[in-house]
Amino acid sequence: MRHQTYGKLAVLAFALVLVSFVILGFTRAIVGFRTARLLAAPTTLLAASLVCLLFVRGLLAWSGLRPLE
Repeated sequence: MRHQTYGKLAVLAFALVLVSFVILGFTRAIVGFRTARLLAAPTTLLAASLVCLLFVRGLLAWSGLRPLE
């Protein structure tokens, strides 16, 4: 993985977290809180999995096992 790709994925993960909060906030005003959480959950899970992937990739690069190109 290149440094540039790693940075783009980090920005994407941050944007997905923000989008999930926006979805939760706007849908909460229209429907109930439980429904709003259900609608925001896929975006939140995608952001969380991307953050976990980047964390593991960063640990591998830091330890020298799989350096970034």
